[in-house]
Amino acid sequence: MIHAVKILPEFFNSCISGKKTFEIRKYDRPYCVGDFLALNEWDEGAYTGRCALFAITYVLNNSEYCKDGYVTMSITLCRINVLGS
Repeated sequence: MIHAVKILPEFFNSCISGKKTFEIRKYDRPYCVGDFLALNEWDEGAYTGRCALFAITYVLNNSEYCKDGYVTMSITLCRINVLGS
């Protein structure tokens, strides 16, 4: 399954550079290991056209470590689309 989500430029850039290898999200969909996370850059109320596809390699959904209703995922870069840059 591919989960398409918005992401602000500062976080998008950190993810595609490899500095940020995790994503924290509301647990409003069934994120699972083996799924994909499509990060779509969102700036000033609109999509920029830049996106990147990440594989979800680990999901932490434990109220002792995550805020209630949120999940932390380890992600690995698969592909980048830089048409908007």
